Amino acid sequence: MPAELCLIRGGGDLATGVAWCLSHADYPVIVAELPAPLAVRRTVALSSAIDFGEITVEGMLGRRVDSWEAATKVAHNGDVAVIVAPEPDFSRISVAIDARVAKRNIDTSIDDAELVIALGPGFSAGHDCHAVIETMRGPRLGHTVWKGSATANTGTPAELGGRSTERVLRALSDGTISWSRSIGDRVSAGELLGRVGNEEILCPFDGRVRGMIRDGHHTHTGQKIGDIDPRVDARCDKISDKSLAVGDGVLEAVRTWQSRSR
Repeated sequence: MPAELCLIRGGGDLATGVAWCLSHADYPVIVAELPAPLAVRRTVALSSAIDFGEITVEGMLGRRVDSWEAATKVAHNGDVAVIVAPEPDFSRISVAIDARVAKRNIDTSIDDAELVIALGPGFSAGHDCHAVIETMRGPRLGHTVWKGSATANTGTPAELGGRSTERVLRALSDGTISWSRSIGDRVSAGELLGRVGNEEILCPFDGRVRGMIRDGHHTHTGQKIGDIDPRVDARCDKISDKSLAVGDGVLEAVRTWQSRSR
């Protein structure tokens, strides 16, 4: 049944879970990213290929390419093509997936492709897209919505190891990020993690660095710049269960659409 070329807009951790599920089901995948990606969980984000040329996430290889011709070739050869394309070439693909998780519709249209899927709140299936995938943790995580919307954004991060809002690091001012620690490091409460301009970024509690926006990025006040995981056994090199659940939801939606189209 596969062969439909899938375009994923965004290469963060949720998008990477989607790419992993689709590629392991033999769907060719292209990821379209910004020239300066905003992903925080960079060790499990295909967007890191923009900076390093390629990245391997749990056996899936993402390769940066510089043209749509190259992207199509890489995708059909079994790897994930990653291209800088804020405005993608929709004429080449059958399935478009908005995985930017902006909590709002930036510019996605139901006419972008034969099947248009969006992740999370901010979209209405049947209006902005054909299907919406639930991204809120809970019993409906990964559920496909064919009419209506996903759960509204609560503004509160999911709880991990008993921590919620406090585990997310946010910029206290506009400025350029300079980190003194790295993803995967064990850190202690009050420890200096880095700076945004002259503002110190201090660790809120004992834990492990789960994610950090790339060093040297110019950020704005309130922007998410990092994530601390309080769990002792936290793995920073594994796709999260949430991302895989969302990816499974996308895969189910694509297969359902293909079956209906036959």
